[in-house]
Amino acid sequence: MMPFSSYFSPLYLLGFVNAFRPNFLRVFGVLCCFTLVFLGITPANAGPVSVRDDVGHTVQLSHPAQRIVSLAPHVTELLFDTGAGAQVIAVSDFSDYPAAARALPSVGGSQALDLERITVLKPDLVIAWQSGNSAGQVEAIERMGIPVFRSEPKSLEDVATSLERFGILTGHADEGGKYAASFRQRVEALRLQYGQNQGSSAIRVFYQVWNQPLMTVGGPHLISRIMELCGGQNIFVSINALSPVVDAEAVIAANPQLMVVSGEHEAKTIPPDSLKMWQNWQQIAAVRNRDYLVLDPALITRHTPRILNGAEQLCKTIERIRRTSRQSP
Repeated sequence: MMPFSSYFSPLYLLGFVNAFRPNFLRVFGVLCCFTLVFLGITPANAGPVSVRDDVGHTVQLSHPAQRIVSLAPHVTELLFDTGAGAQVIAVSDFSDYPAAARALPSVGGSQALDLERITVLKPDLVIAWQSGNSAGQVEAIERMGIPVFRSEPKSLEDVATSLERFGILTGHADEGGKYAASFRQRVEALRLQYGQNQGSSAIRVFYQVWNQPLMTVGGPHLISRIMELCGGQNIFVSINALSPVVDAEAVIAANPQLMVVSGEHEAKTIPPDSLKMWQNWQQIAAVRNRDYLVLDPALITRHTPRILNGAEQLCKTIERIRRTSRQSP
């Protein structure tokens, strides 16, 4: 047991002060941990932990991480889901969910991280976004001797396994496992209700990421898997790129039955502002029938359990279009 005076070192005081934020659960959790340390009680799950990240690297820690820096909004959300929110000491820009994450200091945007600030924080684990963070900056963090887990979920199952692995890394294996099991059950329920309509009757869907240049999602993107889960099909599923640029002629030729766009303020207009460019092409089924869907970007683009909330909205819309098309002469 370390000397009593050690508990008042700058590092301990920094962690103690950082805990006092406008979030009762965070404060309570940190105080409990401080009390356990003060009494010399060691948690049962405080031994070494080891997991493989999404690029195949093994991440080994001598004990579950207690000072974590998240470099992506989806990572922040997953950490809170596993019960490790009180162990997150800094996040990246736009980490706005849950509400408690907004009170945490930011270490910059996905491609412009403040490496000096990360160093000063002395994290025992950094969780990076493989395709969203600068590879050079992530490698620089590793050269500082800080363990890095690279997150790159590409499927719904990857979301579940992320919950499990983050739970192990943070000492919340039980919570992570339970949340992952619940997530898998929700996926299966949607698949049974809507996915059986996939195939010859699949509804053709166009997802517009941006209009200038015209960008969509390709086959490898998780949104394509969401469409399939709902009994739909991405009209650009054959393109082997996450966010390819396409031309309007290709969209017209594919004749989508549903057009989807992400946005928070466009749902009140029909068509949504960013889809008005298509009004000159009434030969497109979605335009002719005014079948548009606006989804909250946080519910369809972030690889977290909330993506199933967005999936449910998409599934219901696709099913409505399918029933309408069956009733049409």
